[in-house]
Amino acid sequence: MALVALFGLCIFLFWYCGYPQALCYQEQNQLFLWSADYFWHDLSVAGGLADYISEFLVQFYYVPALGAAILAFLFMAFLSLTYQVIRSYTAKPLKWYGMLIALLPSILLLEVMGDIEVLLSFPVALTFALQLTWLMNLATRKWGVRIVWADVLLIPVLFWLIGGGATWLYVFLRVASFLIQVKKGKLSSVSITYLLSILYLLAIQLICYSTLLVQYPLMSVMTGINYYRVPMRYPGQKWGYDKDLYALLKLNEQVRNGKWEDIINDAQKNQVQVFYTSNCVNLALAQTRQLADRMFSFYQSGEDALLAPRTRDNMSMYPTMEAFWRLGLVNSSLRYASDLQASILNGKMSGRLMKRITECQIVNGKYAVARKNIDLLKQSLFYHDWAVKMEAMLGNDTAISHDPDLGRARRMRFKTEMIYSYDEIDKMMGLLFINNPDNKMALDYFMGQMLLKGDIQDFMRYGSWVQQYGGYMQMPVGYQDAVKCIQNQGNVPGSPYAEYVKRMMSKQKGGEE
Repeated sequence: MALVALFGLCIFLFWYCGYPQALCYQEQNQLFLWSADYFWHDLSVAGGLADYISEFLVQFYYVPALGAAILAFLFMAFLSLTYQVIRSYTAKPLKWYGMLIALLPSILLLEVMGDIEVLLSFPVALTFALQLTWLMNLATRKWGVRIVWADVLLIPVLFWLIGGGATWLYVFLRVASFLIQVKKGKLSSVSITYLLSILYLLAIQLICYSTLLVQYPLMSVMTGINYYRVPMRYPGQKWGYDKDLYALLKLNEQVRNGKWEDIINDAQKNQVQVFYTSNCVNLALAQTRQLADRMFSFYQSGEDALLAPRTRDNMSMYPTMEAFWRLGLVNSSLRYASDLQASILNGKMSGRLMKRITECQIVNGKYAVARKNIDLLKQSLFYHDWAVKMEAMLGNDTAISHDPDLGRARRMRFKTEMIYSYDEIDKMMGLLFINNPDNKMALDYFMGQMLLKGDIQDFMRYGSWVQQYGGYMQMPVGYQDAVKCIQNQGNVPGSPYAEYVKRMMSKQKGGEE
């Protein structure tokens, strides 16, 4: 027990101190609802009980300490049950190295869960399978071959409750148990017919595939439908913890919680060179009014460094969605939030995105649509109070105008609808600023986007806006550097903007960044 407790403590510290950003990512890709409809919807698919339990647990990832504690207890249960299953084969206490052997599957599981698309339903289902294996092995020792009839009933039920992959684990472990008992002479050789359980499970899966689960690939039905977020992919195809990927997940968590100084400090130490990090760092600089001074002191990916174009995945557009919201491009933020939710490939809703979609609908005065989203969020645990607060604002323009987020968005937004292409995003920033000169972030993004594009003529033309409306005591250092670079045709040693221009020109010529 001491080793199990120590292992649990290590798992808690691993997730809470090492990778809390992974907990945030998992939580933002689902929305657990406390309703009967939600339960029966999950249970309508093979593996539904494991899905439901895992989604119930993942909602607590909203508080990272709770999420880490849940994972610690789950891994402790997995380790303990692995030990008990091994012990059930020997019917006597294991030697000192028995627990170390039992530890290996837990370490492998931890490696598999380094893949951020592996869902918690996978370890939950495996833990269920181990629990039942242990109990049935004990029952077999007590009642002998008669217990086979219980397996005849249990295997199809187990398949529907925990999914194909975990049920295969159960069947193979039970086959091993029968073979060991036959070899020891504790069961008659007739018991070897338990091998037919393999064909029995296969037949059950084929029947379900052809009748109840026709919309799913056969391989998913056999190995598990909802163990992995991406269809036709399976746990174990990727191993370990990718350093750069988890750095992006950390940025995602920091943007969500408004940890702007942390983003900037981390970027000074190390910045993964992709557009996502540029989006996050620039947003943090803008929120702390440092963008004009320090923008090119950090890696800039190109024209997409401030605001990224629409991308079909459930991650890349988050910082741009947040930037649009703060800039006052409410409809663009709404579109990105909707696209992000549609890009969650296992069809789940997102509490984080539902909040943003609801905010956008309230700001736009679409109260009927907002109410539908609020009714859903009220059925959740951690978004319930926020939903009740928003419900009280529906139709109450005075309350909306006094809310710091909704009121600002309503004041900053365009009052008329318009269509624009991504190539004209700098012009939209300029129009936003003209629409409301108090929108200093729009001015910073307008000037910054022109520098990213290399639109020197317009940058010099609108430079007077910076000192006139930007609220700066003098021309920002970053713009001074850009002007000096322009005047000297890039021949400015140590100039951050000159380095950016040189890198972009090399990229256009086919060189490496």
